[in-house]
Amino acid sequence: MLRLNAPSSLSRADSLIFGAAWATLMFTLIYYVTGLHEPFRMGFATEDGPVEWATAICLLLSSLVLIRNARALASRRGRIAVLATWVYALMFFFAAGEEISWGQRLVGWEPAAFFAENNAQQETNLHNLVIGDVKLVKTVFGSGLSIVILLYLLVLPLIYTRIAVLHRMVDRLAIPVADTRHMIVTLAATVVILSVQMMTKWEPYEFIFSLMTLSIFLRPRNAEDVT
Repeated sequence: MLRLNAPSSLSRADSLIFGAAWATLMFTLIYYVTGLHEPFRMGFATEDGPVEWATAICLLLSSLVLIRNARALASRRGRIAVLATWVYALMFFFAAGEEISWGQRLVGWEPAAFFAENNAQQETNLHNLVIGDVKLVKTVFGSGLSIVILLYLLVLPLIYTRIAVLHRMVDRLAIPVADTRHMIVTLAATVVILSVQMMTKWEPYEFIFSLMTLSIFLRPRNAEDVT
């Protein structure tokens, strides 16, 4: 079986993944600098547009890579590592479904009564639910999730090799750790997205996150322990 960290195949994969990430940032800047904010909102980063669907596809691919990693780990690691990797795979499968409202607009079905009454966009997903006066998209799935992702992509790689207890825990739970190349793109994307003032600017940000997780799961810093 082909190893996940085979240099030839992964260098090509990373070329595509990182090329897509840098191109997304470049297009976002071009739309902003040229004043094409409306085409950006209604085309490039619109609901059910190319960026959103690309995000869903990358999240699904991340889930599939994690499933492959879990199957590979089953022959040489303990139950905790295998179970944890399956949990990560389910989380990314869930995220892919949520990104496109589980195919509601693609298929054209009507949302269930619960979602019609409690979802801000009347869609079949959890991240747009409104509980009382609380919008989950702004709390749990918004700033809260963004902080967790940034900690994972930027902070964890810095302290992974410096804190022995954390190092052991991360490897025991088979958590793939980002490498320097992922941190650079994440920092660049954060600076660009915080600098531009356009509606739906978070759509390309999410896409870049999904690209980075896909690359990380294919070849993490701690590949020998989690793939």
